[in-house]
Amino acid sequence: MSKEVLLVAGTRPEALKIAPVAIALKGHPGLRPTIVHSGQHAGMVEQALAAFDLVPDLRLDVPRDTGTQAELVSRLLPEFDAVLEERDPAVTLVQGDTTTTLAAALASFWRGIPVAHLEAGLRTGDLYGPFPEEGNRQMISRITSLHLAPTDDAANALNSESLPDSHIVVTGNTVVDAVQRVASANLPASSPDLVALERTLDATGGRLMLVTVHRRESWGRPLMRVLNAVRSIADRHPDLHVLIPAHPNPGVREQVVSLLGGHERVVITDPLDYPDMVRVLKRASLVLTDSGGIQEEAPTFGVPVLVLRETTERMLAVDAGCAWLVGTDTTRILAEAGWVLGSRLRLPLGRNPFGDGRAAVRVCSALERLAGLPTALPRREPFATLAGVR
Repeated sequence: MSKEVLLVAGTRPEALKIAPVAIALKGHPGLRPTIVHSGQHAGMVEQALAAFDLVPDLRLDVPRDTGTQAELVSRLLPEFDAVLEERDPAVTLVQGDTTTTLAAALASFWRGIPVAHLEAGLRTGDLYGPFPEEGNRQMISRITSLHLAPTDDAANALNSESLPDSHIVVTGNTVVDAVQRVASANLPASSPDLVALERTLDATGGRLMLVTVHRRESWGRPLMRVLNAVRSIADRHPDLHVLIPAHPNPGVREQVVSLLGGHERVVITDPLDYPDMVRVLKRASLVLTDSGGIQEEAPTFGVPVLVLRETTERMLAVDAGCAWLVGTDTTRILAEAGWVLGSRLRLPLGRNPFGDGRAAVRVCSALERLAGLPTALPRREPFATLAGVR
């Protein structure tokens, strides 16, 4: 009889990163995947999973009034607890550092159910940057039975916190599995805005710059500085078209529209389906982002990334020459973007320092061991990165 593994997702990035694991576990003789949607971001998880022909098996009911973290945790915990009591899974796999991840890990820990933490070990060392993610992931690490570290750097960060080395497995990042799978499908654009933009680019030979800004630390004045820089970059490069999938938060979207709406070469869209986002990354000449996922995905396509943050827990991209930390200073963004666009910089294809596309296979082998099934996987199966091989 197979043992159940709960794969928990409440946000789009979580769904994208558990999807390869769910696919790898399908048909497994000893483990049975169940995808649980926490309800944190309604619609976004379903949208992300659809790119892999997956749907949530369970969806929690978490109505929200105030939108605070305290409210979300207080509603998620009893919902997760009820699911755990009813199903008694062998393992709960959580991803990343969101409120969903923290609540699912806590509820599982209190029930004595082993927690496997996908993308474990990311650190900035600053509890308030990013906030609340850095605090969440540090708390989760204290109650995790299996740390699925995406890179050697992440594993070393966990070691430095005196976590048992035997509980840490370096897997690579499953988002590389995801982006390779979707890119190989080469699906046509579904967004009418993207279809129109691609036609314009094809007709004019223009270049594309992708901009995504969503972190709470960027809201307000930092976002204003970034958007002012984006407008100036577009003005200085007449062949450049800018695509901004606006964050659904009304305040963020209002800022984007007020500062960039009406510019003839700036397209503001709703959040894109994942296959559309992959199409954009494949075509982009430059990316400006504060998204962790895009820092991991862009190297697959050789597109340079300017990271709109003061720190990043993904320094491997910076060290490998795939990304540059520029913060939200308008002058610095303009200078770095001008250099990349002026030199028409392009990075080598197929050399992603975050993984080789086989992370989900390594994750499944580690889950077998945690669930008490026989496995022949070494504790740290190495994979090649630009930083070397462990």
